[in-house]
Amino acid sequence: MRILRTEDSRFRDLPDFPYPPQFTDVGTDTPLRLHYVDHGPAAAAPVVLLHGEHGWSYLYRHMIPPLAGAGLRVLAPDLIGFGKSDKPESQEDYSFEKHLNWLEKWLLSLDLNNITLVCQNRSSLLALALVMRQPERFRRIIAANAVIPRAEQDHAPVSGLWQMFARYSPWFPVPQLIQLGTTRPLSRTELAAYDAPFPDDRYKAGARSFARALRRHHKDLNRQRLWRFLEGWQKPFITCFSDSDAGTRGGHRPLQRRIPGALGQPHVTLSGGHFLQEDASDSFARVIIDACRPSLAA
Repeated sequence: MRILRTEDSRFRDLPDFPYPPQFTDVGTDTPLRLHYVDHGPAAAAPVVLLHGEHGWSYLYRHMIPPLAGAGLRVLAPDLIGFGKSDKPESQEDYSFEKHLNWLEKWLLSLDLNNITLVCQNRSSLLALALVMRQPERFRRIIAANAVIPRAEQDHAPVSGLWQMFARYSPWFPVPQLIQLGTTRPLSRTELAAYDAPFPDDRYKAGARSFARALRRHHKDLNRQRLWRFLEGWQKPFITCFSDSDAGTRGGHRPLQRRIPGALGQPHVTLSGGHFLQEDASDSFARVIIDACRPSLAA
């Protein structure tokens, strides 16, 4: 496996992102660094912010300060292949199972417990698979614009057309893909920050392969097994969807209806596009803080 590492200079002076890098080796035969932000009181209840497709921990830059200011320990990892994490060069080096193993190794290395997990878009499948492996470590789940296929669906949540584009297109503009998912225009420096992890196309194998990894996982992982787990989840499960994202519209309904832990929770719809972290960061942070009040009072 050939591993690429984005030069630190690419991340210098990013707007609103002053956090010192933290790394965990999640490799097996070969060292593989997973980057994460760790901000707030070390002994406080942890909130894990998992970025979605295309993004990295920079996506949460406006939410980290209010969450930490409320007394929470905020952790935002970069999946392998994204952000400041190492990047295997071949698309064949990535799979859903590998992403899951890398993320679980990071979680266990920090020995996190009593976790509030915040997940979004298609990476919610990865997040829920992690909870299935380590359910005792999680206290609640907040799903934002989550793409979780129903057990009876015949098709994966990733279209074959998008998968082919991501894998083969000579042009894969990550910042523009983020912009397509927001209702507010991103500044030139913000777009540059989303491009920072990728000096050239060799570094984009993780981003390009993510859709294919999800599609394969969707076939292999039993949808019924996922829903059996969700239909037995008794801990709080809160949905936070947007009013302007056609791709996930209505996705909150089966989650609220079928997950026991969703009953009576303060589900919300916020004004914004697919990436609520960009369009409604203050409101989104408030949802998390309000949900964590029992942990803060403990």
